[in-house]
Amino acid sequence: MMAKDYMRQREQRTGWLLMLPALLVLLLVYAFPILRAFWLSFFTQNLSTNLEPVFSGLDNYGLMVGDGRFWQSMRNTAVFTLFTLFFELGLGLIIALTLDQAFRGRGLARTIAILPWALPTALIALAWRWIFNTEFGVWNDMLMRLHLIGNPVNWLGEPFWAMVAVIAADVWKTTSFVAILLLAGLQSISQDLYEAHALDGASPWQSFRQITLPLIAPQIVIAMLFRFAQSFGIFDLIQVMTGGGPGGATETVSIYIYAAVMRYLDFGYGAALVTVTFLVLVAVVALSWLYISRLRAKTE
Repeated sequence: MMAKDYMRQREQRTGWLLMLPALLVLLLVYAFPILRAFWLSFFTQNLSTNLEPVFSGLDNYGLMVGDGRFWQSMRNTAVFTLFTLFFELGLGLIIALTLDQAFRGRGLARTIAILPWALPTALIALAWRWIFNTEFGVWNDMLMRLHLIGNPVNWLGEPFWAMVAVIAADVWKTTSFVAILLLAGLQSISQDLYEAHALDGASPWQSFRQITLPLIAPQIVIAMLFRFAQSFGIFDLIQVMTGGGPGGATETVSIYIYAAVMRYLDFGYGAALVTVTFLVLVAVVALSWLYISRLRAKTE
């Protein structure tokens, strides 16, 4: 028993030593900018007089509490994140289950499935902007040919439809990422479990609920965690498609931070926005880590 504990501790030390260079790089790339932003969030600068930044304590955070535009951007970010996660998980699971089956050309199908994720986001956003174009867009033309609408819909010019359009574009691009992660989890499940369950009289739906979902739960959490971080910090797709409009209907926190820093040159307030956004992401990551730890403890 002592020998096993010693070997386990030795493997853990070796693992940490191997990860140390990557951890140092992450510390320099991520930790320093976050700490710098946290420090800048306590300062304000009067650009009209060109004075040096002045320490203002928690004034930027107090301003954030009463900032209606900030809360609107948070609501937009929450709506965008929740809907994209919901559709990406559902569609990604269906695609993963399909690609897990044995059929001719499965390798080619798996390669094609990952292509949307591999394409540059800005390029995809530009393509979807043309697809949803009011006068020349393919989507309006197709709906009118099918007699589903009588007149072209201003997809990117109306608040509700603009949010629908950016959600649809993001779901199309990133569902394949979720599908590939879930497919990796599905392939790790032994077929013997399904055969034994079928011998006990279980239906395919019961096998899915009682075997598949519990065993791929860690992959689901990891995929949703990755997608939450990316959706919550979405910038390029919305910036290209709508620029945060119309009337701020699709303005996310990242778009608002960009406007505060680059357009209004309010670096202190922009740093405060970055800090709050980072804390929200850390809280979600911590909760997800606790959930994954509990799942691992149950399976061991």
